Amino acid sequence: MWNPFRRKEKSLQSPSGHGSRGGWFPIIGEAFPGAWQRNLEIRQETVLAYNAVFSCMSLISGDISKMPASLMKRTKSGIWQPEAEGELPRLLRKPNSFQNRMQFFECWVNSKLAAGNTYVIKIRNTGGRVVELRILDPLRVTPLVSPDGQVFYRVSPDNLSGLTDEVIVPAREVIHDRFNCLFHPLVGLSPIFACGLPATQGNSILENSTVFFQNGGKPSGIISLPGSVSEEKAREIKANWDAGYTGANAGKTAVLSDGADYKPNSMTAADAQTIEQLKLAGEIVCAVFHVPTYKVGIDAAPKYDNIEALEQQYYSQCLQTLIEAIELSLNDAFDLGIHESVEFETDALLRMDTERRYTTYSTAVGCGILAPNEARLKENLPPVPGGDFPYMQQQNYSLEALARRDATADPFGKPAVPEVTPPPDLSGNKRLSPAEYEAIRAMVKGSIV
Repeated sequence: MWNPFRRKEKSLQSPSGHGSRGGWFPIIGEAFPGAWQRNLEIRQETVLAYNAVFSCMSLISGDISKMPASLMKRTKSGIWQPEAEGELPRLLRKPNSFQNRMQFFECWVNSKLAAGNTYVIKIRNTGGRVVELRILDPLRVTPLVSPDGQVFYRVSPDNLSGLTDEVIVPAREVIHDRFNCLFHPLVGLSPIFACGLPATQGNSILENSTVFFQNGGKPSGIISLPGSVSEEKAREIKANWDAGYTGANAGKTAVLSDGADYKPNSMTAADAQTIEQLKLAGEIVCAVFHVPTYKVGIDAAPKYDNIEALEQQYYSQCLQTLIEAIELSLNDAFDLGIHESVEFETDALLRMDTERRYTTYSTAVGCGILAPNEARLKENLPPVPGGDFPYMQQQNYSLEALARRDATADPFGKPAVPEVTPPPDLSGNKRLSPAEYEAIRAMVKGSIV
């Protein structure tokens, strides 16, 4: 596979790990001035390990990746229809050689949420056609701006992207999807910037609880002895206590002599309101990611059964911005016209329950909006004879017909009965008068009844 930015030299390279990401990248913020100097910084890998952050990110990326993406084209009748053939539809089905579409878009969203930026490089063949889309490590990419305002990207070596040396790539070859550009229009900001403190607090609560229960639920304390004790003797007493009554030995009965007394000095879980603090930290994280708390198990699900309304709320406040950003990024990257657009199939997320779906189909078919076979297609059912056209009831009239009726002098009057002309007399006898003809017609009609 040919790439205009690839060098001939080949070398092995391991994926970048947390330990090699030096500088200021691992640091999200400081809880207070001087926290970094005291080794109290908020690190990205620590925040991502918090269950609420992990759940929000995996939920959002999983929900977006499960929606199939298609290239839609507007027909002459104004209907948007999916396009199955071509360069972009093939890339949407299989972006590259090592990721399927779900893995690709999941990685796209995770990079945007964790680092604030997603960089996708176009891999071209010898003919210049885009044959693959590969997501870059956001910490290996640096946006650059030339004196005349053009945008470039410095990409560090990354074998997975096909770059064995550092290169500077023009913006047309990189899809840059960024989030919350609060400080610079080319530098996105992760939601972790706003929820780093509560996530770190939540991790600290869980770590302290782990240590607490590893100690058998027994708090730490102070052993007091009458009189003075040398430093060496104090260390010996502490070591003997820790070895005999903490960790695996927590909860065993201690025997104190010589007037020694043990007094716990740590607050219990109830005193520290651990559960309330942990819940508050999770709620703050969910608020930053715009995820309903019941989605990640912090609160109970709402009692009412309108699943569609709940999913619509989740879609509009959390997913829609991310989805629209991906669609627009792909539209711009492939220079799509006004009659073409990449669209995610949100029906995979906003699917109603069976009862509401069938009620909706019944209303749509009864109003002539959908044909019966169109409703059956949505349920993956085969078409039936006569179901290809919308139906309306016979007593319904078009607006044009009603307009002509209203234009008459008496719209609600009975329509005029046309005068009946008697048939000609072909027998050579005298023609009947109209009155005679009507009398005979009435007699015949009465005899038939």
